[in-house]
Amino acid sequence: MTNAPMFRRTPVAAAVFAALHAAAGHAQTGSVQPTQLPRISVSGEGEDTNTYKPERAQSPKFTEPLLDTPQTVLVIRKEVFTQQGALSLTDTLRNTPGITFQLGENGNTQSGDTLFMRGFDAQNAIFVDGIRDLGAAVRDVFNVEQVEIFKGPAGADNGRGATSGYVNLASKVPGLTDAFSGSLAYGTEERRRLTTDWNHALDSVGGAAFRLNLVGQDGGVAGRDFIERESWGVAPSFALGLGTDTRFYAYSQHVRQDNVPDGAVPTIGIADYRNAALDDAGIVAPRVDDEGYYGLASDYEDIEADMFTLRFEHDFSEDVTLRNTARYGRSEQERVLTAPLRAPIVSDDVGGTTVVRTDPATWQLNRTRHASFRENEIVTNQTNVTASFATGGIQHSLSTGVEIIHESQFSPTYTSVSLPPTSLYNPDRSLELSPVAPNGAYSDGRTTTGALYAFDTWKLTPRWQLSTGLRWEHYRTETRGVQIQGNNPPVNVSLEDSDDALSYKIGVLFKPADEGSVYVAFANSIKPPGADNFALNATATNVNNPNLDPQKATHVELGTKWDLLDRRLAVTGALFRSRNKNDLARTDPSNPDAVIQYGEREVEGLELGVVGQITPAWQISAGLTRQNTEVLEGRVSADGSPSTQTGANINFSPKFSATLWTSYRLPYRITVGGGVRHQSTQARSVSNVPASTGVFEVPSYTVVDLFAAYDVTDNVGLQLNAYNVGDEDYVAAINNSGERYLPGIPRSWLLTVNFRL
Repeated sequence: MTNAPMFRRTPVAAAVFAALHAAAGHAQTGSVQPTQLPRISVSGEGEDTNTYKPERAQSPKFTEPLLDTPQTVLVIRKEVFTQQGALSLTDTLRNTPGITFQLGENGNTQSGDTLFMRGFDAQNAIFVDGIRDLGAAVRDVFNVEQVEIFKGPAGADNGRGATSGYVNLASKVPGLTDAFSGSLAYGTEERRRLTTDWNHALDSVGGAAFRLNLVGQDGGVAGRDFIERESWGVAPSFALGLGTDTRFYAYSQHVRQDNVPDGAVPTIGIADYRNAALDDAGIVAPRVDDEGYYGLASDYEDIEADMFTLRFEHDFSEDVTLRNTARYGRSEQERVLTAPLRAPIVSDDVGGTTVVRTDPATWQLNRTRHASFRENEIVTNQTNVTASFATGGIQHSLSTGVEIIHESQFSPTYTSVSLPPTSLYNPDRSLELSPVAPNGAYSDGRTTTGALYAFDTWKLTPRWQLSTGLRWEHYRTETRGVQIQGNNPPVNVSLEDSDDALSYKIGVLFKPADEGSVYVAFANSIKPPGADNFALNATATNVNNPNLDPQKATHVELGTKWDLLDRRLAVTGALFRSRNKNDLARTDPSNPDAVIQYGEREVEGLELGVVGQITPAWQISAGLTRQNTEVLEGRVSADGSPSTQTGANINFSPKFSATLWTSYRLPYRITVGGGVRHQSTQARSVSNVPASTGVFEVPSYTVVDLFAAYDVTDNVGLQLNAYNVGDEDYVAAINNSGERYLPGIPRSWLLTVNFRL
């Protein structure tokens, strides 16, 4: 394939409780709304739906309840993010300590769920039902039962992956209880949203059920001019054999989005902003309007995402279960985005002398027009067997299986478009430009993986457990494409890389009481060249060069978990340290033909959490993270001068972050609650040298949200969410150069009518 399809328009209708012992993993989740369907088979039959507190993760690879899992695992049940009015995965993860969000490179604004967790980029570590999801869309949670966040390297769970962990979305599937629920919402900037969730047991076919989830949404974005979000989604599912030894599920999800993308606003004037010309002249730059739009009227983003899943389960006995899951997924993103570029033009060169323009009305800004197309596909089959058995006096809970995965990404390059400067404080969106078109260059990459894995919990005594996990996989990455540099003729690219990888995790757990555990755990992960987007690179010093070794991460964690108040409340804490190496490469000064691989980063810290019911009427979900990040070995310049990175903090990684969400059920069918989110300052760049332009350190912030609900009848309820009630002015995401940012959502509201039949 040498050319991409032409672009097309497709319109579409901190309060925290700490454990008393040395620290452990934290689980976080949600409160029941009268509009929600009963709990359906994600976290285990019989789990209480009237609590934020979860008991298990979805994956059969986790053989024990969260209390006895030696790892930091946060689970946010749908009752929480529904109560918070969180509509997307990004909204949901903002209530998780230790996660921040990125804006991307200077000329390539990222879209979708661009999370940064525990010091490392994790946007390609998002899974749906344990299967990697590489879509570029902001993921809606209309078809999600719970969101699970696994902290620390997870190579044993999923193979190649991020140092910091991964996020899994558990899909809704049918159950045997008839129910119909939904919501109709209206909010700031005329945001409108409709969802329905219908589950129906088929009486004519024993053990069969059908479920249908729908969503439709359009409107603007609070605090942002001209930005629009229009999307719809449908997720049908069908099940046979529910309640029997043999079960079959067939389900799919289809999402369409038609958006006006957001290229953000210049950072000029916000705290810690620097501009050498203005600083030298002693001029304080006025801040731009954070509602300002720097794109063009012709900007657009179209997204199509489809996935089809078949799952078969059979219980050979009470102790042995076979599961087989097959999935095909495909997503496309087409986008034209205009965004601010670099520092504003505030001075002129007059005879070799810099002359600052004293009138801000004359200041201008360059913009970049970026076009992109990306197509992702995945085909996978996973077979898993879980078994409980004894060897001698040791009880085992075994989960073992095989996975075959084929993933691909096709991305062409488009001709760049030059734009004239626009006014910094009064940008022009009406500029007419010729359509963008592919220039013939492209990257077409794919990775095929075969893996074997086994997890076993060894119950050595009633008080001691040993958890082990091992994954061996063989991967093969192939990249084909065409490169065009300047006026040079096109160059065909054909690169390959294949190797074996062995990942592990091991944990020793002691139960001083049935309601508590103390553990120490070790894990690793491996990230080979081309792991993120299957695009190998022929440049000798590029980390995606197939001749280089994979990046390798190791992790150690010491923690404790306790279920208190008759197991209604989970209190957790963990001390952790993660280290990643081999993330840089440079030419050997003594041998230009040799490449030295180096680079090492470390994150260590403490994470605490509490989730569940303090009383039957009072629920809480809270957590905090305190982390120290350091570049142990940073990038060295070509001339061999000392690195300005070594010893610096890792960017986008606040030292302290905390979240709290709580609700209280009052008499007269009224529930009230709210939450607080806080993040301390965070480095924007990995450097010990302050930036001469842009933002060097992202300011701290604290945001307060409020919530109230009233059950008008047993079937109809009203819910009001007020966001950022203090109207805190903060940076939600910033780009790599620190020259532009996405403002945080200002004071805004969302009114929802919930219903169920």
